[in-house]
Amino acid sequence: MDTDDLAYTPATELAGMIRQKTISPVEVMQATLDRIAALEPKVNAFAYLAADAAMAAAKQAEAALMRGGPIGRLHGVPATIKDLAITADMPTQAGSHIMKGNQPKEDTPFVIRLRAEGAVILGKTTTSEFGWTGVSHSPLTGITHNPWKHGFNAGASSAGAGAAAAAGFGPLHQGSDGAGSIRMPSHFCGVFGLKPSFGRVPYYPVGTGDFTSHAGPMTRTVADAALMLEVMAGRHPLDFTCNEAGPAPYLQRLGEGIAGKRIAYSPDMGHARVDLDVAALVKAAVHRFTELGATVEEVPLPWAADGPELARFFWPAHTARQMPRLAEWESKMDPGLVACVREGARHSMAEYQIMRERKMAYIAEAHRWFEDWDFLLTPAVSVAAFPAELLQPPHWPQHAWDWLSWAEFSYPFNFTWNPAASVPCGFTEAGLPVGLQIVGRRYDDLGVLQASAAYEAIAPWADKRPPLS
Repeated sequence: MDTDDLAYTPATELAGMIRQKTISPVEVMQATLDRIAALEPKVNAFAYLAADAAMAAAKQAEAALMRGGPIGRLHGVPATIKDLAITADMPTQAGSHIMKGNQPKEDTPFVIRLRAEGAVILGKTTTSEFGWTGVSHSPLTGITHNPWKHGFNAGASSAGAGAAAAAGFGPLHQGSDGAGSIRMPSHFCGVFGLKPSFGRVPYYPVGTGDFTSHAGPMTRTVADAALMLEVMAGRHPLDFTCNEAGPAPYLQRLGEGIAGKRIAYSPDMGHARVDLDVAALVKAAVHRFTELGATVEEVPLPWAADGPELARFFWPAHTARQMPRLAEWESKMDPGLVACVREGARHSMAEYQIMRERKMAYIAEAHRWFEDWDFLLTPAVSVAAFPAELLQPPHWPQHAWDWLSWAEFSYPFNFTWNPAASVPCGFTEAGLPVGLQIVGRRYDDLGVLQASAAYEAIAPWADKRPPLS
């Protein structure tokens, strides 16, 4: 197997090859680091690359394998962690000069779990500043380039995770998603990303965004995401919002299919603008679900009408916690974030509570609607990749901070806590990836993975690689 093929080998296969000693963790790591060394200057996926530590860990993994002791499900498999998650041996800088050099004293629980199963952490992947936007640049790390087109948006805030997955920088990448930040980079980069049900994966420190941020896997195959989620999921005492139930056997049950399932389709949530090329690819993908034995129907979403107003209130409100830092740091911050912070700081606590009541009613109506449907299909994002120095595509209305205008499909399910995935469903004429969003009922992460795997089986994407050299 040549280096490029090894770089794109799924974790499910790599783990088996390592276990059977047909390849060593050191060989896998060397191939991965060689590829990163050659291509990272063109991609800029890493905020911090721990190459020496990763190789040392791979050597330890190889020694453990040769001793014949027990090994984990991800033994010797490379993985990355987003630069919003705390890690004890690597800085967590959140894409901001404010946090430059910040070194936590502990790992967040899912990092501990990945390491306990033998995963080798390559480093920390880039994020937009404090994860505030869906565009892949930050004041600290600059532009993270879309592997499919240099200079174009790779999506965010899990920017480096999406770019690294597409570029073949290892098979497993952790992302987090507060308004689409797993699904958007998966859409833009042509990879698979799952935002699990809220509470499925422990999130520590617990965030201050009214319980909207979820951690989950970003991979090139659904099976890899299923395996990674099994390892990351499960209750933990440091996150009081965790689900009591442990993870299902996602990987084992992945192939059960979706015959007989009732699927709703909304091309626009009743209010979203969508570029024609994106809409056409998504619509064609939706029709293919009938081949899988499901019933598909285009339906209205009456509960969705309040979404835009709610999102445009809460997104600035939750960034307003950065307001005390503006006096010292404004000149080194993302100007869009500064505008968003100032917008959020205008609102009173009374206004916040009134809007929160409306949000709770919105959530209840969404879950009532889902009682009649197993899944909802929508575009993952309204547009294909655009220049990464812009906050909005050039042909869209411009605004000082409102990037949400092209991401109307993702944030509703951060509010409602439903599991939602972006699956690759084709390319525009310009050769840019597009994602289909699959949303399930809350807690039905297994169902979303099964629906994603069923679609993957009839419309595979993992063999498609960006034109990097």
